[in-house]
Amino acid sequence: MEKHVSDQHPLRRYFGEVVHRAFAKRLEIRGEEEVERYLTDMLLRFLHEDALYAIRDLDGRPVRTVAEMLLEGDVRFNADSFDREREVHRHIGDYLLFWTGVYPEHLERLWSGGGDALLDAERQARVSYAIVSEFRHRPYDREAPLYAKLSGRFERYVMGLRVARHELGLAA
Repeated sequence: MEKHVSDQHPLRRYFGEVVHRAFAKRLEIRGEEEVERYLTDMLLRFLHEDALYAIRDLDGRPVRTVAEMLLEGDVRFNADSFDREREVHRHIGDYLLFWTGVYPEHLERLWSGGGDALLDAERQARVSYAIVSEFRHRPYDREAPLYAKLSGRFERYVMGLRVARHELGLAA
C-alpha cells in the first residue's frame, strides 16, 4: 500500500526540484510536469525497500524477479483479476524505470543471473507501461495517457532520472 507524502514535505519538494531541474534546465525538456510529478512520487515510494518488492505471491512472499512478477501479473497464470494485472505491470514499469534510471549498475547485477537475464529491461518496461495505458475505463481512464507517455518516451525519462541521480549524489 502506498503512503502519500504531503506536497509540502521537504523531501517531496527537494526531489521535485531535482527532477524538474534535470528535465527543464539540463535536458531542456519542458511541458512534462505530470511526468515529473510521477517520477518524484516514484522516487519517494522507492525510498522504502518494501515498496521495491511490493508485489507478493499467493503465499504473501515478496516477488524479487521481473520474470516472477510477470507471472503474478498475468490473468492466465497468477493474477486473479485485470486490476491485479494492471497493478503488477505498473509496478514492473516503475521498478525497471527506477533501476534503469537511478541505479543502472545495480540493474546489471540483478539481471546477471536467474530468469531475468533473458529479459530486455527497457523493452519490458515499455510493454508493461503500454499494458497499463490500455486500461482506459474508470477509474483508470485519466491516468492512461500518462502511462502511454512512459511507454513511448521511456529513454527520455531514463535520461532525466540519470541526470537527477547525479544531482542527488547517487552516481558512482
